[in-house]
Amino acid sequence: MAPSLRILGGQAVQAHRLLQAWANDADIEAWLVPVNPVPKGALARLLDFKFVRTAVTQLVYWPQLFRELKRADVVHVFSASYTSFLLAPLPAILMARWIGRPVILNYRSGEAPDHLKRSAIARAAIARVERSIVPSRFLVDVFRSFGLNAVAVPNVVDLDRFKFRDRFPLRPRILSTRNFDSLYNVACTLRAFKRVQKSWPNASLTLVGGGPLEKQLRALAAELQLGHVEFAGRVPPDKIADYYADHDIYVQSPNIDNMPTSILEAYASGLPVVSTEAGGVPAILTDGEHGFLTPLDDDVAIAERLLTLLEQPGVAREVAQNAYAMCQAFSWQQVREQWLSHYQQVWRTYERQPTMRLRLNPGAK
Repeated sequence: MAPSLRILGGQAVQAHRLLQAWANDADIEAWLVPVNPVPKGALARLLDFKFVRTAVTQLVYWPQLFRELKRADVVHVFSASYTSFLLAPLPAILMARWIGRPVILNYRSGEAPDHLKRSAIARAAIARVERSIVPSRFLVDVFRSFGLNAVAVPNVVDLDRFKFRDRFPLRPRILSTRNFDSLYNVACTLRAFKRVQKSWPNASLTLVGGGPLEKQLRALAAELQLGHVEFAGRVPPDKIADYYADHDIYVQSPNIDNMPTSILEAYASGLPVVSTEAGGVPAILTDGEHGFLTPLDDDVAIAERLLTLLEQPGVAREVAQNAYAMCQAFSWQQVREQWLSHYQQVWRTYERQPTMRLRLNPGAK
């Protein structure tokens, strides 16, 4: 249970990669039940009315849940926070409980500390699933602080698609791939880039993404009189590797984050990374070893780290090579065994139930 790629975001991308990876696998039959189904007929026409869109989607989603969950042995539910949790993961958890299917909740939101503090419903639902899996040690610790158990299985990076290239010396071509939402604070990246351009007038910045703050960010870029800034829009997963290949430095400045796949993609492509120390980022980026960390919303510090990379290409090469070596742990070969083990452990708890239709290979190790 996850968003389809009609919603380009971390959940949809990781779900898509898992499904691609499981395709033709002898041990697993996996399929997507989208939490954002597309209604047909008269219901589809009602989507033009924003105030009924959520209700229409739910009218399609619940019957779909019943039909598809009956086919499954284990229900893998992707989860964000706040209202999204109530509209997508919670119905899947309730339906799975009603028809007797075990649930693995794959919780992925960097907003977990505030969400779990505010929502007794979320805490109660999470406490009742068979297993909670999160992408980072950061979220394991957050869950533990609320008395909830979780284990970490990292995000997957496709090392066949994202090709490492040694960049020496670096060109001042900078990339950001975070969406234009307040928690990702792309405005801080623009302010930092202004400082970089004072020393490197020909430096360029490409912003891949979209979101509600796009108009404000374009206005800020104009106000700062930035040159060589490209708003590339949203890019589908099968095209994003081209942007990493065409740039030399990766930057992001979120205030809230978990374990961003974008950093792993930059590692795999050979781009040195500068990021704020938000959420779970320090779990995958050791400052000075795999890239550079800065305080939140500190455009001065971000600019200083970017200039260090440009002015000290030996340092940039070293951190990029360290990061690439580290990201091998996020390849599918490594992550597959972790997911398979969790699926099998949860399934075996329920395998004696006569209502279960077996889709996991009983002979799998």
